[in-house]
Amino acid sequence: MSGVEEKYRHMTEDPVDKLILHLAVPTIISMLVTSFYNLADTFFVRQLENDSMVAAVGVVLPLMTIIQAIGFYHGHGSGNYISRAFGRQDYQDAEVMAATGFFYAFFMGLLLTVLGMSFRRPFAVLLGAKTEATLQNTVSYMTYILLAAPFMTSSLVMNNQLRLQGNAFFAMIGLTSGAILNLVLDPLLIYAPGDVIFYGRLTVPFGAGMGVAGAALATGISQVVGFALLLIGIYRSDNVKIRLKNFSFKPYYIRSIVQGGLPSLARQSMAGLASACLNHSVGIYLDSDLMIDAAQAAMTGVSKIMNFFFSALLGFGQGYQPVCGFNYGAGRYDRVLEGFRFCVKRATVGLILIAAAAFGFARPITSLVAGASPKAAEIALIAFRAQLVTLPLLAWVTLVNMALQNIGYTAKATLIALARQGLTFAPTVLLLPYLMGKMGLAPLLGLELAQPAADLLALAISLPVGIGLIRDLREKEAAKKSGEV
Repeated sequence: MSGVEEKYRHMTEDPVDKLILHLAVPTIISMLVTSFYNLADTFFVRQLENDSMVAAVGVVLPLMTIIQAIGFYHGHGSGNYISRAFGRQDYQDAEVMAATGFFYAFFMGLLLTVLGMSFRRPFAVLLGAKTEATLQNTVSYMTYILLAAPFMTSSLVMNNQLRLQGNAFFAMIGLTSGAILNLVLDPLLIYAPGDVIFYGRLTVPFGAGMGVAGAALATGISQVVGFALLLIGIYRSDNVKIRLKNFSFKPYYIRSIVQGGLPSLARQSMAGLASACLNHSVGIYLDSDLMIDAAQAAMTGVSKIMNFFFSALLGFGQGYQPVCGFNYGAGRYDRVLEGFRFCVKRATVGLILIAAAAFGFARPITSLVAGASPKAAEIALIAFRAQLVTLPLLAWVTLVNMALQNIGYTAKATLIALARQGLTFAPTVLLLPYLMGKMGLAPLLGLELAQPAADLLALAISLPVGIGLIRDLREKEAAKKSGEV
């Protein structure tokens, strides 16, 4: 039996729960490590005791999500197609899609580099830089992120193609290696000799002294190294190879990328829009530079911590995705449904435990990354605890979105992808502070409660859609058994 035939048997016959857990472990590690080094950037910058520098990291967050949106769009679009092609045992078709998704993502990243470098200062203002100090630090930080954009977008494509072929281990190696390098480079590039960090406990003996720009350069270098390792992993394994000769301009493949990747593009783009709306809302409702920098620094830290927790959920769900795609392509709807139920139950319980533990240690956790001033610490504590309350709800919302995306229900998957950050958070973060002010409360409270309010609304939108998905899978399985399909 060939390697691809064995993989098909493995994905469509092994016990679903054990299969998902086997695939989920490396993806959880990959997501946690990747999220951790994004968190580490903020942690190391936080040691400089400068709210505007921490705020700049948050202002650039929408740019990071745009880059990720391009990568996940092409990666999920091509990877989901490859997964279903493997289910059909059409391997030549999978190779064409692998090359098409990769090269489109690289060139889109290159276009973003050219446009972003040409208009850095106005771009920083558009992203939400509100004070002159934050604006200068934002331009410094985003420069190196923009230069690395083509490698970041195409790395995400390779990662997702590997993962959706059931080879999460190679994807993990590429991501984690770059992440570890980033952790090593951060302090070397950020700090200057003589800087006092860790609350006055350590004096830095050497370093490049680049400040917030050093954090971005460390990220850029690590992304290029991760790109190279992922490419090596593809060519030294039994995965579908990426070859330029297979790149296709055919509308069929472009439509397939749109169908499989649009929900990811919507989700990541809305995350970027949400971050920008938060930055602008801070400028609308707060009236001093010190308060604006404190609020942006606090919310930046909270966002990075919550993304770290959320990454564990994404990693677990990504263990389900190849199982979902393979078995849907093979007509095993019972296994698709069994995996969905297994993941929702386990993820909800896991998030409840994480939220309970983090709530009790909220102050020391937020003090690590959420700004340097006492006001930033106060804002971060309230916002963090509020978001922990609704964290377990994300298990249903996220897994419904992933399942819909993998089986090709593009419109519904896109709706759910838009729900949390676009349809709900963007208007909530702009309107809730205003409503709080009308009620005689501080508008700042509206900023702190905007994300949990959006999570509740996202659950309300995704609940009936998910129930409909379960019903549809049951009907397909019943029709198959009765001989109608």
